[in-house]
Amino acid sequence: MKADAYGHGAVPIARALEAAGADGLSVATFDEAIELRDAGIGLPLLVLYPVPPDQVPAAIARRIELSVGPGPLTEGVLAAAAAAAASPDGSGEPLGVHVEIETGLGRGGVPGPEAAAMAARVAGTPGVRFAGSWTHLAAADDRANALAQDAAFGSALGSLVEIAAFGPDGVRRHLAGSGAILGADTARWDAVRPGLSIYGLVPDALTPPAATASSAEALRPVMSLLARPVRVLQLPAGHGVSYGPTFTTTRPTRIATLPVGYGDGWRRNLSDRAGALVRGIRVPLVGRVAMDAVMADVTDVPGPPVTEDDEFVLLGSQGAERITALELARTLGTISYEVFTGMSRRLPRVYHAAGSPVDIRVLAGGRSS
Repeated sequence: MKADAYGHGAVPIARALEAAGADGLSVATFDEAIELRDAGIGLPLLVLYPVPPDQVPAAIARRIELSVGPGPLTEGVLAAAAAAAASPDGSGEPLGVHVEIETGLGRGGVPGPEAAAMAARVAGTPGVRFAGSWTHLAAADDRANALAQDAAFGSALGSLVEIAAFGPDGVRRHLAGSGAILGADTARWDAVRPGLSIYGLVPDALTPPAATASSAEALRPVMSLLARPVRVLQLPAGHGVSYGPTFTTTRPTRIATLPVGYGDGWRRNLSDRAGALVRGIRVPLVGRVAMDAVMADVTDVPGPPVTEDDEFVLLGSQGAERITALELARTLGTISYEVFTGMSRRLPRVYHAAGSPVDIRVLAGGRSS
């Protein structure tokens, strides 16, 4: 659920996953967990990145589990949990803590040889429940690398067997994200953490093996980005379009202004390099992307002139044509993850089930079902 559910809207997506039977949800930051809990999500919540010790009382009160690695942040978290347990005002509920193990990503976690000492430190702290241990792959598309990390994780866990009872109903071990689920031959351990695949995509660099190819092929992207023009106007030859301008008409040109810009996550680097779909055909987006608008050249669209009633697709399908997140990512020199997570909160999200709209999220906080 991190990064606003990869740009899809954390609370509505969490509700859907809760209804579908998910065991729990993970996020990157404490604020993301607070948002879900305060919205009524009752599933177990895990924050994957370290949090300041002063957030521990709120984590205990909201039943939010935390991750720890080495260093003073962890010591502060454990001390705060012990203090909360000793307080007469405490809830009596222990703080669930997961120990991250460094296996090769080089970003966080306790080095394998130190895992047992850290797990013992966590398990022996009053007011703390040792809830899990995890790691994350650096390159799920590199089988040898992934298996080496999996082996390192297993080796580190082997030193913890006298400290904890592992298993789905005990201390959970988890390694696999979407790339490992669909690609690598790593162990599934006690839980998996699907991310991008929840939203219908295969990680960009991954070629799924035969064992998972059909499952990967069945995935369908959840997100589309749609817009209707706020103005459609015929401009004369020699007229500039947008700032700069980087595009000047060479003939009478019909320009449709779409109310989507870099303030919404439609990156400025896409200026004069991307297209949109209207009436099932692809048209060029011309001129520099503005904060609040992009312009489409619809001069050559067959049939009656395009109007403000026409629906445009900037991401997704229309007729036989499709614009994918991977296409946009390659144009930008990035990855699909960034395309999705860059979609700003001011873009309304409309959620569909069985072909019908069931919910909407807008920046002002309005919601309908």
